[in-house]
Amino acid sequence: MPAPSPLILASTSRYRRELLQRLRVPFEVESPGVDETPLPGESPRELALRLALAKAQAVAARHPQAVVIGSDQVADLAGEAIGKPGNHERAVLQLQRMSGHAVVFQTALAVVCRARSFEAVDIAPVAVRFRHLSAPDIETYLRAEQPYDCAGSAKSEGLGIALLDAIDSDDPTALVGLPLIRTVRLLRAAGLDVLAVDGAARGQ
Repeated sequence: MPAPSPLILASTSRYRRELLQRLRVPFEVESPGVDETPLPGESPRELALRLALAKAQAVAARHPQAVVIGSDQVADLAGEAIGKPGNHERAVLQLQRMSGHAVVFQTALAVVCRARSFEAVDIAPVAVRFRHLSAPDIETYLRAEQPYDCAGSAKSEGLGIALLDAIDSDDPTALVGLPLIRTVRLLRAAGLDVLAVDGAARGQ
């Protein structure tokens, strides 16, 4: 039986790395080095899909034998793309705008393997309803979590859950940054079944 192709996560996000580790399959991490500037007139959904595929393609071009995962998340506030705040001031402004509103977090996924001529994309939209947030709510949350590398300043796996009224998703890890149900599905389609990896490869 041929050895499985190496698996690479085309992302430097610690959140995606921690999520992929749940599958207990060995993988490497590599920065895709992709320009994430939105195109004119591009919707948040289109942006997330384009960037997820571009990230996977960029790393796959350097490692044609590997199965490469790319992912991107964009918060969609009434059609406007809300990205990572980068600092405290922008995070405050983002949360003030999202307060009391419904936001869709578009989490896109791409899997590419050049050696197998495989390329597939999918997206897991997560509908989130924010509570009406006071200034102290926002400050307490941001000082505790410092989610400046999270789309829309939302870190739902931490104290950010206290900002929300509801989450609607069919892929529960999507809001954190990598939809694992869809990831397993696309990896299987690419020829890598995570349940078929032997114990030695898993480090057991």
